[in-house]
Amino acid sequence: MYHNTFHPVNGFMMKRMILPTAVSLFLLAALYLPAADAAVSGDSLQAADKWRTPPEDILEVLHAPQIPWVWTSPTGAYLLLADPVLYPPLAELAAPMHKLAGIRVNPANNGIHGRHGGTIPRLVRVEGGAVTLLGLPPDAEVLDVLWSVDGRRFALTVMLPDHIGLWAGRVDGEVKEIVGLALNPLLGSAVEWLPDQKRLLVRRIPQRGKAPEPPVIPAGPQILESSGASARSTYEARNLLETAYDDALFGYYTASELVVLDPETEEVHVIAPPGHYTTAEFSPDGSYLLIDRLVAPWSHEVAWWRFASEIGVRDDTGGMVASIASLPVADAVPVHGVPPGPRSVSWRPTAPHTLFWVEALDGGDPIATVPHRDRLMRLEAPFTGEPQEVFRAEHRIQSMNRWGEEGGTLMLVQRERIRRWQYFWLLDVDEGTARLWFDLDEDDAYGDPGDPLFRPLPNGRWVMHQKGEAVYFRGQGATEQGDRPFLDLRDMATGETERLFRCDPDRYEYFVAFAGDEERFVLYSESATDVPNYYLATFGTETEASEGEATRSVTRVPVTRFEDPTPQLRQIEKRIVRYERDDGVPLSFQLHLPPGYVEGTPLPTVVYAYPLEYSGAATAGQVRGSARRFMRIYGPSHLFFLLRGYAVLDQTAMPMIGDPETTYNTFVPQLVADAEAAVAKAVGMGVTDPERIGVIGHSHGGLMVANLLAHTDLFRAGIARSGSYNKTNQPFGFQSERRSLFEARDVYIQLSPSFFADQVNEPVLIIHGDADSNPGTLTFQSEVFYEAVRGSGGTARLVLLPFEDHGYRARENVEHVLWEQLRWFDQYVKGAGTITPTGSGLD
Repeated sequence: MYHNTFHPVNGFMMKRMILPTAVSLFLLAALYLPAADAAVSGDSLQAADKWRTPPEDILEVLHAPQIPWVWTSPTGAYLLLADPVLYPPLAELAAPMHKLAGIRVNPANNGIHGRHGGTIPRLVRVEGGAVTLLGLPPDAEVLDVLWSVDGRRFALTVMLPDHIGLWAGRVDGEVKEIVGLALNPLLGSAVEWLPDQKRLLVRRIPQRGKAPEPPVIPAGPQILESSGASARSTYEARNLLETAYDDALFGYYTASELVVLDPETEEVHVIAPPGHYTTAEFSPDGSYLLIDRLVAPWSHEVAWWRFASEIGVRDDTGGMVASIASLPVADAVPVHGVPPGPRSVSWRPTAPHTLFWVEALDGGDPIATVPHRDRLMRLEAPFTGEPQEVFRAEHRIQSMNRWGEEGGTLMLVQRERIRRWQYFWLLDVDEGTARLWFDLDEDDAYGDPGDPLFRPLPNGRWVMHQKGEAVYFRGQGATEQGDRPFLDLRDMATGETERLFRCDPDRYEYFVAFAGDEERFVLYSESATDVPNYYLATFGTETEASEGEATRSVTRVPVTRFEDPTPQLRQIEKRIVRYERDDGVPLSFQLHLPPGYVEGTPLPTVVYAYPLEYSGAATAGQVRGSARRFMRIYGPSHLFFLLRGYAVLDQTAMPMIGDPETTYNTFVPQLVADAEAAVAKAVGMGVTDPERIGVIGHSHGGLMVANLLAHTDLFRAGIARSGSYNKTNQPFGFQSERRSLFEARDVYIQLSPSFFADQVNEPVLIIHGDADSNPGTLTFQSEVFYEAVRGSGGTARLVLLPFEDHGYRARENVEHVLWEQLRWFDQYVKGAGTITPTGSGLD
């Protein structure tokens, strides 16, 4: 199996890691070659003359009916269901689209390009399960549902071919379109209920002429200039504006005017003129309107959420009351830092009209040495005085919108970057007190207390759901046997926790919402064999419970009765498998075995993983996920290999353990150790043929695949999708890596497989969307990596998917990717061992 020279590096068996100077120079030069030049060799066009589709049984699973989307009313009395629209035709992705400052805009309806919703909306009454169809047109897709606090009315954001519309409805099934109104959802939620819960605040498209026409020739060259600027994250550079024409398009498509609409009478009042609003929110008493508005000129350096803006307060008729802040373009934010000035400006829900926000005390620089990083500020009406400092935080404030039901209680979350640690503080902003409630490792899945439940006040503002001085929390409930979601009551005074509900060990269930009172709730429930459905659950008597188990029994009554759209998948067996790395780090994977598997038979095996970073071995090895989930397979999933007789190691742990500042110093040796441990365990169990193993990954997982092929001989072949193979093209950081290329040059190069392409001596299928806007994984990354492997004599195939972004959506592309993946591993993995492969059904 092993055909390369090996020697131990840091205790791991690896291929030689010698920086090939000639190849390095070639790769650096190749980055600037036109994309077409990198893939015009004669062998690059083989089998690319037409769209391909996988076998019919694969297509049946891919296009099987989907489980509906569900929006639950605040009272838990109703569910609103809609059937998701997946896999649009490629012609839709090929339609005109504008890349505007971080948004891909569909000019036909002023919505997000490629976005889809759900069709055939209907209401389900939780008590009894009665279903009421809503009479929307067949081509209408529900994008969002906004319930009134009483759960009796709702507003639907609906996508139509030529606009995004608004429909208003009641739970008796009455629904109507607000004719002549087109929403603008590009910069935020287009619809909100006013505090009176009778009227709606709407961002509508104003009267405007035709869209700007493109110039015959550019107005001039594209010019960028800088002097003395600081480094910024490359993740800001996505679909940025480039020309004056782009500027004009951004101004045209993102402009909206703010109106108050009565859905009963359809009476409309304009309260703010056309502008580029990112926030528009009434105060809890309805007296004031908080507005955050982008101001030109538009930057070509950052996305819209870093543009200059004006934050101000207007009265309920739209009259200007006060300016809160004028924020400049945030084009010099340090890597992993925050912009200076007010951020997260919002109303306190339990006061009539008081603003709170956060400001950095370290200039937004995460490595600045300061005693406090952030402070919490307050400003009360009439907003003309000086803001008051409420609290100083030692670490970065991560969340400040978790308010208690009464008084000045606020749960504020701080994050310590270096330790990856979270601190949960309880503040009383009225009394001026603060105390640490609890703290935890953010990666500790076993100790994760979950998140607080929220409920709406009569004015529509959401606060933590309490029972006396205790707050309801729900969480995933990770354990060594898999996830067991729970519902807890956590006392704010004593810290004591009562477990009210915990998922049965043989199922996967979670609390959705209380239904009318706190004795009944909507429950989502599924198992490996039972289709997901919703139930009306009722708490029973208190029971004796061991630590971590529920103290109340629960009875269930079905609400929905969804049927299994893919019964053939129920023959697939799933197990959680635990094992250790050579250095003792605990690891796990989810083992999937194909239908009809005979115990003890070694199979061709597919390993799927995504590397993640952790501070310590204890949390890195925790089991995440559940073998009790109802299997559904979407898109170009690796799980389709199960229908071709492969075993699949899913969610294979590939932890990178270390200090956030230096984790990537040991990326490759840790990756190799992770992979060796997983392979050894699967082979030792007798389920994997060691001569027939393939590895697949997407994005950061694509980088993983390329590195494993370059530095080990564990795998017969690999499939690397939408990856980044030369990190020197992200010179100012990636993932959690904050150091620049110039501070950690060797680290950037050592984890970049393009520099080791001559060591990739296993066949590699490289797939990428040809319109990938993710700054770290631009399409040329795959083009150059392919050319580096091909030019070094390796076996490689490059597939570029037209009009696709970082993920793959179009029907033709998804089907073709499945065909490519199955064909590649059938040829180079399944057919490589000593066991005669079964037919693939692929031509």
